[in-house]
Amino acid sequence: MPLLTACVMVAFLLLTACSSSSKSSSESSSSPSATPTASASTAKASFPRTIASGDGKQVTIAKKPEKVALVHWGLTEDFLSFEVPSIAVALPFTEKQSQMGSELYKPYTSKYKDITIVGENTEVNLEKLLQYAPDLIIAGTETNKKVADQLSKIAPTVFLDETKMDVWNDWPGVMTKFGEMLGQEDLAKQAIEKFTTAFAQAKDQLKGVEGTVAYAQVREKNMWLQGTKYAGHYYEPLGLKPPEQANGEGAELSLEGLTKINPDYIFLGYFNYTDKSLPALADEWEKTDVWKSLKAVKANHVYKMDGSIAYGFGPISRLYGVNAIVSALKK
Repeated sequence: MPLLTACVMVAFLLLTACSSSSKSSSESSSSPSATPTASASTAKASFPRTIASGDGKQVTIAKKPEKVALVHWGLTEDFLSFEVPSIAVALPFTEKQSQMGSELYKPYTSKYKDITIVGENTEVNLEKLLQYAPDLIIAGTETNKKVADQLSKIAPTVFLDETKMDVWNDWPGVMTKFGEMLGQEDLAKQAIEKFTTAFAQAKDQLKGVEGTVAYAQVREKNMWLQGTKYAGHYYEPLGLKPPEQANGEGAELSLEGLTKINPDYIFLGYFNYTDKSLPALADEWEKTDVWKSLKAVKANHVYKMDGSIAYGFGPISRLYGVNAIVSALKK
């Protein structure tokens, strides 16, 4: 269905390049430290340790991993809070399109000795992975199903069971699992607490915001209402009220349909945010009298943000979105 395709594309664009224009939001005072200090118990974590893998196997990690390959392209943000000298990752698209060198990611990526790219989307470059020679590989049971057998032959491989775990939304659960694998349980806990504290502080700043808030995904020829299933973290956790039509998955929007929703606040998540040469449907709508009749437009309550980041699934992207929302709405 079109909505599912759009939401998958959100995940694909999770690591799409972000310009310095998003820097102020990503570096707000509510942002957590990118590198929490590991406790003594984390630093002296015991190995070998045996981890239950999502493929039903018990995987023994003989020593503290120094080189870790994360071949699940969608979980990079969950991984970047951990302390590993060297990492290898798979990206949604090409390295040029990646956010790995962006200002948003710099506080997290700068601590690594090196970062090697070993794949794009679900395609893992096994030759480059073998050449990288990781101590540990982290993968997803569904995302990396095609190469599961080959991965385990290269290095001990722990799979996250994507049939039982919502890896796209349960970032605290994913980070907890990473902490177990790396012997950095304390660091995982600290990072989760820092992110959740930042979100809680944001909610406190938004007290007093009344009316409904709509989040839209703006594409070249389409606009989508982000429902609570995919953007729920921007509603109840922030104390904000969704329009009735946003309960659930949301839906593709027409301009007339948006007038029926008629929210008090509209956040437009542009996917051409960093490249204005690309078209966006909202640019056309803004010229119409129907658009100008909306409550949010009349009250000057329409805000723009980078949808390729804000509608991502990891804590870094979500914090960017939270900061953008707070910046727009705080009283």
